[in-house]
Amino acid sequence: MLDQLVVYPDPPPPDLARTLDLGGYRWKAVRSADDAAVHEPAAGWTGAIVACDTDPEGAWAFCRALRKRDGPTRLLLLLSGSQLDQLELRDDLFDDFCLTPFHPVEVEARLRHLLFEGFSQVKNETVEYSGLALNVDTYQATIEGRPLDLTYMEYELLKFLAQNPGKVFTREILLSRVWGYEYYGGARTVDVHIRRLRAKLGEEQANLIQTVRSVGYRFGQSRWGS
Repeated sequence: MLDQLVVYPDPPPPDLARTLDLGGYRWKAVRSADDAAVHEPAAGWTGAIVACDTDPEGAWAFCRALRKRDGPTRLLLLLSGSQLDQLELRDDLFDDFCLTPFHPVEVEARLRHLLFEGFSQVKNETVEYSGLALNVDTYQATIEGRPLDLTYMEYELLKFLAQNPGKVFTREILLSRVWGYEYYGGARTVDVHIRRLRAKLGEEQANLIQTVRSVGYRFGQSRWGS
């Protein structure tokens, strides 16, 4: 692999180091943004993974430093469920996030999405609904022709909902069907992703995802109307 990943902190979480090694990634753990600059390869860092569990303040400082660079590095954040509140008003400091303890398959999937460059030229499957278009092969998403900058799980959640318009899903079902395994973050994770999706869809299209009180969420209109 040609990917050159920078990882914070040094030493990194053992599970993360093992996942990256088994995935064949080339990576370097660093202690600070200055350390990252010293070890940066000539072609630049392909991406960054920042673990917030042990030193949240240092992790956010590292994210801010990366974002101030020319051509900011694509950044995957690792944090615990209790740290979800720290994401508020910090959307500009990361591109995707994953809750810990994580499943190696999820981290690898998020990295593939994060580092993907160039798109297939073959005809791709598209999910469309009321101005929303999702390309399931390239992970491109648009609303009324406007590109949506979605994280991996935001895209997966939106795709699942859009493929099942009118159906109501509880938070627990969404966790099971979208995340695909016993998820440590709990049902509140769904609310966080729904809130972020609505914000990115914009005021005029936010109501595509409707809250069904005391039950869960529904995409679009029910088949009986509303």
